Amino acid sequence: MIKITFTAVLLFYLTSLQAQLKKLPEIGIAQSLENDSLVNAIGYRYLVESVSKVFFSKEASDEQFNDRMQIIKKLKTKLYAVNVFIPGSIKLVGPEVNMTTILTHVEIVFQRASKAGVKLIVWGSGGARRIPDNFDKAKAKEQFVDVARQVAELAKKHKITLSLENLNSTETNFINTLEEALDIVKKVNHPTFMLCADIYHMMKEGEPASVIEQTGPYLVHCDLAEKEKRSPPGVNEENFVPYLQALKKVNYKGKIILECQWTNLTEQGKPALKYLQKQLAEAYK
Repeated sequence: MIKITFTAVLLFYLTSLQAQLKKLPEIGIAQSLENDSLVNAIGYRYLVESVSKVFFSKEASDEQFNDRMQIIKKLKTKLYAVNVFIPGSIKLVGPEVNMTTILTHVEIVFQRASKAGVKLIVWGSGGARRIPDNFDKAKAKEQFVDVARQVAELAKKHKITLSLENLNSTETNFINTLEEALDIVKKVNHPTFMLCADIYHMMKEGEPASVIEQTGPYLVHCDLAEKEKRSPPGVNEENFVPYLQALKKVNYKGKIILECQWTNLTEQGKPALKYLQKQLAEAYK
């Protein structure tokens, strides 16, 4: 007769719990590099920061970037990705598109991202992709797809993945829904040009969670914040479970990054993390 001890039962339970937790998407945060120690102490293990703050602009010298690299190497929290890919001064659609300018910018970003070990770049850039007044939207879409293909081919050389982000209509007038972003990704049809589902922007546009279920293998990144004031999870007790369940249905393998308006990161950071972890556990049970 096999004798089952309390220790054995407890060990089995903890092992099962650990296995379950490993199935859940890991949570990161969009924050300044200067807050690295704080977010790490709170419990976040993945950091996202803007291109300009990590890699500087194209005018910055290699020496300046090398100084920044020393900071990156000492980070306690992994620099997982960068966002705000292309500044508003560089136009991606409209009569002022200049491919030389675009490719010069992205080549420098890709070179520096490679040196920093960053493999994922989130492509939001609402100002850069804004369609000028009285410019044909269909033409703008053709332009963007062409630009994205060329940029994606350059990203392939540096082994970097791009993730096109949906942005709500208060921030730009082009690619405002996840459905639109998915259509663009399919038209570009390049292995380094993939999709970001920003749940905050989806909720702002009234886009249902079911759209995520259509993203299949294209979805590689997810951002999240509450719809009300872009607050951290839990401030207004908003329900993300349907969106998280949709992520589960597509077997989402990426991270979930909190890209929020924090009023006090020290006070809000841990409760936000715990609130989202609880809803993830509910969604993935």
